[in-house]
Amino acid sequence: MNQGKFMQRLLFVFAALFSFVFLPTVAVQADELVESAEPVALVQDATEKMLQALKDNEEQLAEDSSVIYGLVQEILMPNFDFDKMSKLALGKNWRKADADQRLRFTEEFRLLLVRTYSTAMLEYTDEEIKFLPFHDDLKKKKVKVRMEILQSGGPSIPMTLSMYLNKEEAWKVYDVKIDGISLVTNYRSTFATEIRNDGMDKLIKRLASRNEKVKA
Repeated sequence: MNQGKFMQRLLFVFAALFSFVFLPTVAVQADELVESAEPVALVQDATEKMLQALKDNEEQLAEDSSVIYGLVQEILMPNFDFDKMSKLALGKNWRKADADQRLRFTEEFRLLLVRTYSTAMLEYTDEEIKFLPFHDDLKKKKVKVRMEILQSGGPSIPMTLSMYLNKEEAWKVYDVKIDGISLVTNYRSTFATEIRNDGMDKLIKRLASRNEKVKA
């Protein structure tokens, strides 16, 4: 899947994911540990807060869509480990980067994801989400929260959030898989090509240029 198609699918899935609270026909497996498992509960809690913020700021968003960036950064982004995601997204190039490049790349990669999720918030079209049974062992400190995006008239789209328990005893997302495609792996391929062609600094500069609107 190329970068453009993957990002379109990513936007669609996240729009559905962060809109499921509004849907009366959402299916949740109540006979499993879906609601009691802390990682799943965190996803649901962040979703509810995001949707409430969208309702509370409806007029502002209609006048200025860039307001969404602040909401996403405040509510959703704390649930992600951007250091870990940045390392995974750069792969071997992370080891080659110096401390300053790592710092700058991590910040721009974070803002890239803010832009992606923010666009998803503004493009939601009325899909449903189904949380799948949670079977992972929390004691292993790495789990997967699995779900499906249900499309009317089309096949369901599987989605998985990979989460781990960090040193502060907080569950954080470090990867997202959509239809079996990893977000960090997909970016790793793209970033590796750009670094090979133009170098790390050019990649960071390019990301920073695209992220200007988020910083404003």
